[in-house]
Amino acid sequence: MFSSHRKNLLFLLVLTSILYLVALGSHGLLDPDEGRYSEIPREMIESGDFITPRLNYVAYFEKPVLHYWLTALSFKALGQNEFAARFWPAVLAIAGVFVTYWLANRMNGPRAAFLSSWILATSLVYFAIGQINITDMPLSFFITLSLAGFWMGHRRDRRYYLLFYLGMALATLTKGLIGIVLPAGVVFWWIVMTRKWSVIREALYLPGIVVFFLTATPWFVLVCLENPDFFDFFFIQEHFLRYTTKIHDRFEPCWWFIPIIIVGFIPWTGFLPGAVSGALPSSLARPTHQDRGNLFLLLWFGIIFIFFSLSSSKLIPYIIPVMPPLAILAGSFLDLHMDKGKTRSLGMGLLLNSLILVPFGVAAAAYPFLDERYGKVLLPFVAPVVAVLILLVVLSWVYYLKGQSRRVVLTLCIFAFLNIATFKNVFGFYDGIMSARDLASVIRRHALPDDVIAQYRDYDQGLPFYLERRIVLVDWRGELEFGANRGDQSDWFLDSEGFIERYWTSDERVLLVMREEQSTELFETRGVTPVILARVSGKLVVTNKGDEKDQ
Repeated sequence: MFSSHRKNLLFLLVLTSILYLVALGSHGLLDPDEGRYSEIPREMIESGDFITPRLNYVAYFEKPVLHYWLTALSFKALGQNEFAARFWPAVLAIAGVFVTYWLANRMNGPRAAFLSSWILATSLVYFAIGQINITDMPLSFFITLSLAGFWMGHRRDRRYYLLFYLGMALATLTKGLIGIVLPAGVVFWWIVMTRKWSVIREALYLPGIVVFFLTATPWFVLVCLENPDFFDFFFIQEHFLRYTTKIHDRFEPCWWFIPIIIVGFIPWTGFLPGAVSGALPSSLARPTHQDRGNLFLLLWFGIIFIFFSLSSSKLIPYIIPVMPPLAILAGSFLDLHMDKGKTRSLGMGLLLNSLILVPFGVAAAAYPFLDERYGKVLLPFVAPVVAVLILLVVLSWVYYLKGQSRRVVLTLCIFAFLNIATFKNVFGFYDGIMSARDLASVIRRHALPDDVIAQYRDYDQGLPFYLERRIVLVDWRGELEFGANRGDQSDWFLDSEGFIERYWTSDERVLLVMREEQSTELFETRGVTPVILARVSGKLVVTNKGDEKDQ
């Protein structure tokens, strides 16, 4: 079973393509992240400037450029739509599954490699991030490629170190210095703990170093030359201050990623404790080849986990790079117990899995009845997920009690696929509450080409993408503060009084977006009475001139 590489790879390609690519563009871009990471490459194409990233037409330096370039490429090839926006995260998620297979096969053989890659592909958070246009899945793939390249370079052929350096370079171009710090940190501590000092000289591979600098440095040089203030903002504020302070209001306690991993690895979480404990080296003084491999995976997980846990800025997607090594450990664990019948370790894994999946399923089933606002809408999306998880628990226990460990693993594999397939529908629910697509559609029906589009005390980042135009922001700067302070942006970033004076009471027609709970009284001035054109997704679209498009 799963002993043929060709069958394994074909099976993975077909099923991961179905999971990750089918219906990828069926729902609107989810704000704020997908709107942002789609609008920046759209503006690059529009302006022809692929060096300085811009959001709502002002400089935006929070991330490097590679993800924007990739998205712009998919827009040029596939059109400016939701599928193209999510194409690279989905494809790189699939690619990460195959790199995981490659590494796991080298470490543990083809059957364990298949299980490892399948666990990764069907883990809840890995899949979810692979469906969203953000930088974290590309970062995870490049780190995975880098560390797999290091291991293969050390164990097989020094030329694989090219992938180690290329992966770090691409990760740096995706999200900055962590693209170097994380892979290099894992390798450094692995060398220290195994005392394989000769690897230092071996890994300082000149062709790889050249590849790194030729790949990573040109854009940083060009953007610094065009924008002298880039270095201070990007390296000081967005790296040092972001990591050590609460500057972005994303502070969470140091244990915060533990529940994220527990939920994120559903439906495989229960096997992680046994997998990790079983991988602990028997001796660091005289480690075996297997010990060194397991230690490499444990450090890959541990260094990245500790790094982000100590950070003052935490978001769920940050933890994605730890999932490939955990998947390899879990795949090796299941492979080891697959032919041993009713083992205590497998039973303990099933018990822990049940103690996670059952409460999770109960909570998911109860939530729609407790949420007065969205409960009735959410129930049809949640119910199939809950049903699949409950069936998984029941059937896996039935086969375990019969001593049929292979069927236990096969059941887990099948229902993990069904779990992701049903979970995929949940994105349709968030389409209605987190996307600016419907709002933009309403605005387009009412707007004339020369109308001013503005938003009050908020910024739906998908609006410029869907409207293909810049919008005026009233009493809001947020993450655009840096760009708003460069050059003369006085027509685009205004306080309420400035907006009323500059636009609302002028001869120009304005379409203003505001939240329903916000009062329109502020804009009832100088004989102008706001006219409500539409209500959509908790937002109002009001104008100062009536619906002239229909006249």
